[in-house]
Amino acid sequence: MSLPEIVQITEVRDETRTIRTFVLNAAIEDAEPGQFVMLWLPGTDEKPFAIACPSPLTVTVARAGPFSTALHRRKVGDRLGWRGPYGTGYRLQTDCQALLVAGGYGSAPLYFLATRAVEAGIPTSVAVGARTSLDLPYVERFRELGVELAISTDDGSAGERGYVTDSVSRILAARPESALYACGPEQMLVALHRLCLQHDVPGQFSLERYMKCGFGICGQCALDDLLVCQDGPVFTAEQLEGVRDFGRTHRSATGRALPIR
Repeated sequence: MSLPEIVQITEVRDETRTIRTFVLNAAIEDAEPGQFVMLWLPGTDEKPFAIACPSPLTVTVARAGPFSTALHRRKVGDRLGWRGPYGTGYRLQTDCQALLVAGGYGSAPLYFLATRAVEAGIPTSVAVGARTSLDLPYVERFRELGVELAISTDDGSAGERGYVTDSVSRILAARPESALYACGPEQMLVALHRLCLQHDVPGQFSLERYMKCGFGICGQCALDDLLVCQDGPVFTAEQLEGVRDFGRTHRSATGRALPIR
């Protein structure tokens, strides 16, 4: 364990109406896509966030609760603490095409992964989904990478109308040599896991759970007998087969099991 390092916020970007990106005066040379850092606001709380870029350290935060609301109020020049990186990230397969699937702010860690895939010369496609065109972060940055991009929205206001899993199903049918990498709402991940099994393609999925420590002590992020902070947050399709909690339950701050909605 390391103590938080206090750094300044050097840039704040509005991604959507509820999502902001924070660039910090820090860098992590050995970070891997899919890993996370713990951010600390003194007097408020400490929470985990996926790394969108390691240098400078960049995180993308959806406003959802007291901590993220407090973080959204921070401006350039304000200070916060960070520690990490933690967890197991994505492992790129170099012998097949990469299909990255993002739901909402799940685009952030997948952007980090996409940059690594492009640098490695791996043919890369990105499928992003959201409720409306107002909820799509990172789309322009994916385009700047030159990857093939498929957009889906529930209301049809951008890209194809429908769920991103519909687009993924067609892509996998046409390109069975792909490897799938996903981050987003857990019910989306459950559907993608099912598609990987149906099409017999390898898959890796980033899961989100309540975390207090980030390094395997508190046990709050238990997923059956796995710990999301250490064994994940990225799990392979094989690891998730038969996991009862996957897509069903998560734990509250008190450790109580609650249904995933």
